[in-house]
Amino acid sequence: MYCPKQYVSLRTFEPEKTIMVAFFSATGETRKVARKLAFALDADEYEIEPRIPYSEKDLDWRDRNSRCYVEMHDPDSRPLIAKKFANVGEHEVVFVGFPIWWGTAPSIIKTFLESHNFYKKKIILFATSGGSGIGNTAEDLRESAGKGEIAGARVLTGDEDEDELRAWAKSCL
Repeated sequence: MYCPKQYVSLRTFEPEKTIMVAFFSATGETRKVARKLAFALDADEYEIEPRIPYSEKDLDWRDRNSRCYVEMHDPDSRPLIAKKFANVGEHEVVFVGFPIWWGTAPSIIKTFLESHNFYKKKIILFATSGGSGIGNTAEDLRESAGKGEIAGARVLTGDEDEDELRAWAKSCL
């Protein structure tokens, strides 16, 4: 789902850059962080939604038969996205957010990256996690990003203030 800016901001993060925050949120935690980041950067928002929504049972990581377990243990898994974002080409910088699953990004993030042309675009990754770091996620996603440049990656807790988010984002550009 594409979400236009919800707030009018008098601040402009990078006036010469068009920025989008794209995110997948299974439980709502990543959505909260993504919206805070989008507001701090005065960026457009796009929620990466699976064509078939995840149920609570699908997200039971302890169950080897659960959807998330099966997807994450199949390197070729590419869960379908409900709707492709048509305007990714209009953005020069794309922040991509997700929860950490098994030490990396959920398979649907590969679907998102492989479904769009990121040629000459900076991709900055951010994740939410119950305790894991970002690990090798940038390397795991490099091939899926095609000709896009993964320029940074960080776990965000949601406790960061707007100035901290802008400073981190600027350090990745």
